[in-house]
Amino acid sequence: MAKQQGEFVGQLLKARAAGRTLPRFRYRDFGAMATIGRKSAVAQLGPIRLHGLPAWLLWSAAHIYYLIGFRNRITVVLNWAWNYVTFQRGTRLITGLSGSRVEDMAAPAPMEPDGVGNLNR
Repeated sequence: MAKQQGEFVGQLLKARAAGRTLPRFRYRDFGAMATIGRKSAVAQLGPIRLHGLPAWLLWSAAHIYYLIGFRNRITVVLNWAWNYVTFQRGTRLITGLSGSRVEDMAAPAPMEPDGVGNLNR
């Protein structure tokens, strides 16, 4: 929806600068897709419903299609292919601490009430 709204606002600004008007914004539902796991996804495009491998391939193609730039598309395709063949998964935990272990981290300072109901360190 945000992409459609952004495109509409751009067209609206151009039209207003030229003294023209546009018809009201109309959202077009292109469907929904979600990946569930390796070779498994669901997709609904209007009355068409897919699941399993066909939906997963459609989901993959849609994500590659909407990437900006040929180099990004090739890089993602090669990374996905390598991860698929080698059964590797990308790290999905973002902690901001590179190379740190939980045991090595200092414990946070205890929280204490400030008398008004708020907790402060």
